[in-house]
Amino acid sequence: MKKYWKRITLFLAAIGPGLFLVGYNIGTGSVTTMASAGAEHGMMLSWAVLLSCLFTYLLIVIFGRFTIATGETPLNSFKKNFGSGLGGFVLATLIISELVSSVGVMAVVTEVVNEWTKPLTSSGDGFSTIWLTIIFASILVYFLFSGQYTSIEKILAFFVAMMGLSFVLSTFMVIPDASTVIAGLVPNIPDEANAGLIVAGMVGTTMGGIILVTRSITIKQKGWTKENLVDEKRDAKVSASLMFILSICIMAAAAGTLYPLGLKVTSAVDMVKTLEPLAGRFAISIFVTGIVCAGLSSLFPHYMLIPLLLSDYKNEKLDLNKWRNRGIVIFYAMMGLIVPVFGGRPVFVMIVSQALGLIATPLILVLMIILLNKKKLIKDSSACMFTNIVMVVTILFTLVLGIIGAIGIIEAL
Repeated sequence: MKKYWKRITLFLAAIGPGLFLVGYNIGTGSVTTMASAGAEHGMMLSWAVLLSCLFTYLLIVIFGRFTIATGETPLNSFKKNFGSGLGGFVLATLIISELVSSVGVMAVVTEVVNEWTKPLTSSGDGFSTIWLTIIFASILVYFLFSGQYTSIEKILAFFVAMMGLSFVLSTFMVIPDASTVIAGLVPNIPDEANAGLIVAGMVGTTMGGIILVTRSITIKQKGWTKENLVDEKRDAKVSASLMFILSICIMAAAAGTLYPLGLKVTSAVDMVKTLEPLAGRFAISIFVTGIVCAGLSSLFPHYMLIPLLLSDYKNEKLDLNKWRNRGIVIFYAMMGLIVPVFGGRPVFVMIVSQALGLIATPLILVLMIILLNKKKLIKDSSACMFTNIVMVVTILFTLVLGIIGAIGIIEAL
């Protein structure tokens, strides 16, 4: 037994950066976006998930190898090679988008738990979203302040495992016909007004620029070198595969229940209200567990993301015990109270924020392709023709999706 447990531990350690990405990537933003897509369009948009995960795999391999070859991460390299103005702009864009997104993540988690616990309270009001926010935030802050990066990876692995198990189980309970999943892999955008916004949100939540930047930073934190190139590629495969499987499972759960009845997801509570009578209390309990684990696994990286980005920008080692970093983490945790205290409906905001995340991505990719072709910087690992083609195609892809997303936002407003 100890032998198998040791193998599992070594494997998890080898895919640490990938788990960090999955934990960050498959949060409530992905849940709401994929659920909205499945409820409104069935499995018709499966192709967008497949394409975005394929591009994500290629890009995280490229960004990871850049860091292994140079010992540098994107933000610090942008500042050194293009000036602090452009580097600071990229940093500010990422910080603002992540701050807004973290508010929505906590709001979705607490609203869903509040709805699910209504039958458990005598008043029928469910657990207070304010107290739920305080409890969840306190747990995350405690773990962040008491653990090192390797310990955080283990906690994140637990949340990711619970999330994956919950979504896979709930999908098998309500899985739609297999032919509809296959048909959905054929590229097609529905005629509905908000279809473009949902597609852009689906791509934005999977292959946003923040994912690529974070990938390089986590690899540097692990201390990987050229001897770990095999680990880096395997880690990328695991990460992209899990993103695809979990995203498809969430979409299928909504497509198998809400889509045939013409029901839509317009708020976080809709995912519980509409699914429960269709799938049953047990099935929805499993789905809610997945949403909570998705939210917590996403908030974990969210809370430490700004300290991580700032440390990278300043070429410092991440230290969550610094007063600056602790202050940022506490500020992030307090921001989660905005929706519970002042009200609001976070699902539309979450989808829009995911689509807006595509705005910074083309800029990050353009700067990176320039760096990849600097032989003095990259030396014997400079970009080959395949890498350049992947980067150019991805830049064009994100630009097109960014335009589609902008049009979708205008139409929705």
